[in-house]
Amino acid sequence: MRSTLALALAALLSLTIVAIGTGVDPAYAAEGKEGKREAPPIDISTGKKLNEAIEALNAQKYPEAKAILDKLNMEKLSPYEQSRVWQIRASIAGAQSDYDGVRKAMQAALLTNGLSEEESQEARYQIAQMYIAQEHWQEGINALNEWLQTAQNPNSTAYYLLAVAYYQLKKTDQALPNAQKAVDMSETPRDSWVQLLLALRLEKEQYQEALPLIKRLLIADPSKKNYWVQLSAVNRQLERYDDSLAALEVANMAGLLTGDSDLRPLTDLEAFVGIPYRAATNLDKFMQKGQIKSDEKAWERLAFSWIEAREYKKAIPPLQKAAEMHENGETYVRLAEVQLQRQDWPGATDALQKALAKGGLKDTGNTQLLMGIAYYSNKQPKEAKTWFEKAATHDKQKGQATAWIKHIEQEQSES
Repeated sequence: MRSTLALALAALLSLTIVAIGTGVDPAYAAEGKEGKREAPPIDISTGKKLNEAIEALNAQKYPEAKAILDKLNMEKLSPYEQSRVWQIRASIAGAQSDYDGVRKAMQAALLTNGLSEEESQEARYQIAQMYIAQEHWQEGINALNEWLQTAQNPNSTAYYLLAVAYYQLKKTDQALPNAQKAVDMSETPRDSWVQLLLALRLEKEQYQEALPLIKRLLIADPSKKNYWVQLSAVNRQLERYDDSLAALEVANMAGLLTGDSDLRPLTDLEAFVGIPYRAATNLDKFMQKGQIKSDEKAWERLAFSWIEAREYKKAIPPLQKAAEMHENGETYVRLAEVQLQRQDWPGATDALQKALAKGGLKDTGNTQLLMGIAYYSNKQPKEAKTWFEKAATHDKQKGQATAWIKHIEQEQSES
């Protein structure tokens, strides 16, 4: 936010310098036509010095310009002449990005009472700008609000600066209407203005109002990855998951999504909206390329996507990887469940043994029950009965385990 503010201020601080002569100042001439006071004349010698200072300023000879002004005896100058001196000093400071110098010079110009009403208004506005540029947020707010009370045609930039100051002070409720007004008043608001308004809408969780702002930014520059990511995130908050996925897919096709934090949400959404095969295929591809880190969560997501796509055989290797990385044996239990689904009984018993060995299980009795089922299905009733007896010691599995034990004993008695 500060970088965009600095760019905005760079344009604002280029003060227009008009060569000062001994005639009537334009700001006063307009007033004279309406019967108001005309500009006081400038002494010929003083006018010559002022024009020399302006020429040095325009030639970027700032020390020389300042030295010329230093030679003037301010006490002998009229209020009008003094105001011209301070305006030129403000311009010298502004050319060197000396915001404090600009502000102090314009404040001094106001104190001379030599400025026209129009110039006084402009001076007050510039003083407010300098406070903002110096990150004196509250002083800037006070100055801008004071200026707005009397300004006849306040510009959109003033409302933007006011919004920035409130935003920096974390006063979202005050920043939001000013940011909205700045955008509304401008036919072609700068991207930084729309970005500020968007940030405020998101902070207030006003996702519906945020959508057109993101789309506006995307139309202006569809190459910005962050806009597509924000569009996806906002649609996700609005539970428009297909639209959320579509935004990321467009960005991915444009080659904007390259890293883990970009691509992982894409595959998660693909699985969430019911296209697990695509999710698994893409996730596998991204992991092989190193675009998504091959961590436990990635292996687990890949396995579950294959399971949801009913590709159980493809789910085995990633589940094994995830189980090896997991802090306890729970993932080995999930691996065993897939092996049971595939009727790979030895594979199931192997996974369950590893689960029990790793420990930390939420339901040890269930693991023992599954072990008994796997052994029984593999035509090993003796081993199965042993595990059912262990499972029967747990209240939750006691009923099922006991039934299995009776079933095995009945089969053995009949044989």
